[in-house]
Amino acid sequence: MNNLMMNLQFKYSLCLLVCLLLIGTEAVYAQTVVRGRVTDSQSKEPIVGATIAELSSDNRTVTATTTDMDGNYAITVKSSANRLNISFIGYFPQNMQIRSQSQINVQLVADNSQIEEVTISRQQSGTNTGLLNINQRDLTTATATINAKVLQEMQSASIDEALQGRLPGVDIAANSGDPGSGMQIRIRGTASLSGSAEPLIVVDGMPYETSIPGDFNFGTADEDGYAQLLNIAPADIETITVLKDAAATAVWGSRASNGVLLITTKRGTQSKPTINYQFRGSLSSLPSAIPLLNGNQYSQLIPEMFMNRTGQPLNTFTSREFAYDPGDVYYFNNYSRNTDWIDAITQTGLSNDHTFSLQGGGEKARYYSSVAYLGQRGVTIGTGLERISARLNLDYEISDRIKFRTDIAYTHTATDRNYVNSKDNQDFIRGMSYIKMPNMSLYEYDPYGNITPVYFSPDRNIQGAYPNTYNPAAMAEYATNKHSGERITPVFNLRYDIIPAKLTSDFQVMFDINNSRVNNFLPQLATGRPYTETNVNRAGESDRDGFRLQTKSNLIYTPLRNEKHDLQMLVSWQTDEARGLSYQNMISNTASTLLTDPSNSGRTQNVDLLPGSGFDEGKSVGGLFSAQYKLNDKYIINAGLRGDASSKFGANNRWGFFPSISTRWRVSGEKFMQAIPFINEFSIRASYGESGRAPRYEYMYFSNIVNFQSTYLGEAGVYPANMELRNLRWETVKGQNLGFNIEFWKNRIRVDVDYYHNKTTDMLFENLGIPSTTGYGDIDFNYGRMDNKGWEVFINATPYKGKDLSVDFTFNIARNLNIVREVPEFFVRESGNGLVNGDYKRFLQIGNPIGSFFGYKYEGVYSTKEETIARDVDGNAIMGPDGEPVYMRFNYPATDYEFEAGDARYADINHDGSIDERDIVYLGNSNPRYTGGFGPSVTIKNRLRLNLFFNFRLGYDVVNRAMMNTTNMAGYSNQSTAVLRRWRNPGDDTDMPRALMGAGYNWLGSDRYVQDASFLRFRSATVSYSFANDFSKRLGMSDLRVFGTGENFFTWTKYLGQDPEVGITGGIFGFAQDDSRTPPTQRYTIGLSARF
Repeated sequence: MNNLMMNLQFKYSLCLLVCLLLIGTEAVYAQTVVRGRVTDSQSKEPIVGATIAELSSDNRTVTATTTDMDGNYAITVKSSANRLNISFIGYFPQNMQIRSQSQINVQLVADNSQIEEVTISRQQSGTNTGLLNINQRDLTTATATINAKVLQEMQSASIDEALQGRLPGVDIAANSGDPGSGMQIRIRGTASLSGSAEPLIVVDGMPYETSIPGDFNFGTADEDGYAQLLNIAPADIETITVLKDAAATAVWGSRASNGVLLITTKRGTQSKPTINYQFRGSLSSLPSAIPLLNGNQYSQLIPEMFMNRTGQPLNTFTSREFAYDPGDVYYFNNYSRNTDWIDAITQTGLSNDHTFSLQGGGEKARYYSSVAYLGQRGVTIGTGLERISARLNLDYEISDRIKFRTDIAYTHTATDRNYVNSKDNQDFIRGMSYIKMPNMSLYEYDPYGNITPVYFSPDRNIQGAYPNTYNPAAMAEYATNKHSGERITPVFNLRYDIIPAKLTSDFQVMFDINNSRVNNFLPQLATGRPYTETNVNRAGESDRDGFRLQTKSNLIYTPLRNEKHDLQMLVSWQTDEARGLSYQNMISNTASTLLTDPSNSGRTQNVDLLPGSGFDEGKSVGGLFSAQYKLNDKYIINAGLRGDASSKFGANNRWGFFPSISTRWRVSGEKFMQAIPFINEFSIRASYGESGRAPRYEYMYFSNIVNFQSTYLGEAGVYPANMELRNLRWETVKGQNLGFNIEFWKNRIRVDVDYYHNKTTDMLFENLGIPSTTGYGDIDFNYGRMDNKGWEVFINATPYKGKDLSVDFTFNIARNLNIVREVPEFFVRESGNGLVNGDYKRFLQIGNPIGSFFGYKYEGVYSTKEETIARDVDGNAIMGPDGEPVYMRFNYPATDYEFEAGDARYADINHDGSIDERDIVYLGNSNPRYTGGFGPSVTIKNRLRLNLFFNFRLGYDVVNRAMMNTTNMAGYSNQSTAVLRRWRNPGDDTDMPRALMGAGYNWLGSDRYVQDASFLRFRSATVSYSFANDFSKRLGMSDLRVFGTGENFFTWTKYLGQDPEVGITGGIFGFAQDDSRTPPTQRYTIGLSARF
């Protein structure tokens, strides 16, 4: 971690030095300055990135610039006899004479006859939903778009974090507050019960994927594995479009069944070179932790547990941690403290983000290049992130008919994680800090009573030994878990107009070369275990090299384009080939804590320490026909057919075909709508489409032959590891969508509404159990159906717009309902054990959603023994054969535990006097009922801007395991201060059971720990100020803006944990569980953006 901080400081200083050099070398001219604003003639919205070029009498470009985020520009002209040419893709250009004018405002008129490039604007921009560029007002499918202007002031390491709550139907939940932990993204719910539920990421028209090894378990892995998908510098992004309905995603085939995120990066402009520099620096902190017992309170609780269990006091001769004998100097000093373990592993988070970009070009060649650096120090000691990225986007017009484009992107990431931070998004270090005994010292005292600088890590104490317990601070400081990655993605595109304005061919090839590496080391200092054990000085390494080659060949035909008819047709052929090589190795007992690489000598005799390697390869091809026809600018229809073939299928079902059809009726174009003048745009959309998903492994129609680990007579045997699955079929999502778009009162209010119903058929079930007499334990199988249906509403309004003040407001809300319709007859439909403490039952039930969980109804605490008498449905005492009352029991007659005064009280649903699985009922579901966000934006004199944003997730339940672990009073774990109100004596009226060491059933999976996690979060507030051009010019800049942002200010919720934002993990039977993860942090950011 120290090396990471040194790198942060060095690169921060380097970036500042380069910035100063650029400022110092910028030339300042004294010619006339012309200022103005460029807007859309219809919507009056500012046009971002419009080119303003000074042209001489012979049409040569003398100088040029572009408009800023508010449509403003300032250009230093060489001669007042020249003219200004104002242009933007998708609009008719305008020429304005300069003469003596110092202020020239321009309104551009949309050119609907032009095939538009992919840009973002609220009204009239083109949107690339796949392979055709279509005017936004002509889209027939359900999409949502957000532009860079909204995202630029967010201090987010990745785009997914910045998108939270901003797009209807896109539910994004944080996995953790640690750097590089990734996000969980769901578009219109969960479409599949197995495999990845993450959307397809498409960058500049090419899928951007992480190669997943064949043995990667999507069902149990957390979303950290997907964090690399969005490692694109946010400053490079121009627009983000989400494709939601099946008709829109069908064009992307088998990889798009979970939705598509289309990301468009910035490109060059026809202007003189402009240098942009952006800096963002932030401080972050955690919300208040769960209050815990101090050492004194804990030392009173443990003996009480023993007394309630055995009736005898705690034996402090064998439990020296609680003897508190000053004569036993070593134990007295090391176990008489009030240590705050949460504070011991927590630090203030720091972040700094620098981006340099160069943009410009002429009539033939345009360029955009950038270099960015992001450094983060997490709020948990031992966590951090470093990302270096570079991008070069080149556009070159070889001739009027041939255009060439090259995009090259490079990313390096280095993430420091806690050594034990892994499974199911559970942050073990933070979870351990919650339950670590607080009377134990952070640092070790020697036998003479002197404190040392060494963390106190005994090989064993009353809480056990590693991995069940350890010193969290020592683990965070000494153990390492470094994840690094390198990725380069060159993309080459050649476009040829075979028949200008009629027939165009487009060929694109993308190389994705990536490497990911994990190095971890567990030194003896972190665990305190003897040097002879294999978990001491354990060094591990894994490495994966991936290569992907994708090609895309398009033929675009536009036979009709006039005021009445508009027809576009597309034929596309795509190929995808990916391969990966992986290696892993682990050793233990290296000779020194300095020898952290597994290439050093050490022990490897354990099975889990053996080296291994693997190779995977996959191929797919796809074809697409798509056409869109528009009649009289009112009636639009789009139809397509996608075919995919994958090496994951046998010959019988290798090809999957996915049709789509969608329509749009622009009602506002009808004559009868002229009687309603306040409606500017009103359209109705309807669509149907299909998309598919392939199984998890390649070549599953072959049987893999593997070696036995043991030998017979000195010879190694082989056996078939899997059954040949020749008849697996494509899992298919069939989606219907009905929506409308309306704009009224001079486009000041826009409302988009969508209703959808998606049906997943032929679901791929993994590990379906089969009789062992077949020689196999399980297979993958097609069967079943699941539905997702819901609605979405998006509102964008401008309540007031004046010369010096404008107010905008956005609001979105979405509702999704998931229902399981069919599952295989022999599939295991339940999970969990309701007869043990801490577990919940989960059922895969027809007619219910996934993410549901079941348990007992908690009714408080038995105050006296008399209250434990069992009662029938009428409330009468149940009497035994001897005429004596029957007392409540647990799981009679198998376990037959008799409840006592002070024990937890559960509802006896069937009134049989026994609490068992027949009393388990439905408790909740972890799918949010409503998601969305809203916020205003106020602009004063086009300089001062205030943006507020709130996001919400409503109507979902979370199991608060952090609360369960800190209130169960069943072991040596520390507890929260809530246990101070525990039951102690007969007659006590409380909701907290008695302390009972290692016995009883006081913390069964019940609604005691199930909490409504609905929340409304004050997500961000940003204040920015753009300096006047005169002031910027004096500093050698053409534009200067400063801003400050606060994030996660406050969260309104009834949830009792540290943070309510918890996603579903755990596969088919997964649900939301708060396992003491690092919550999202509160961040305060300052930044500046300068253009030279």
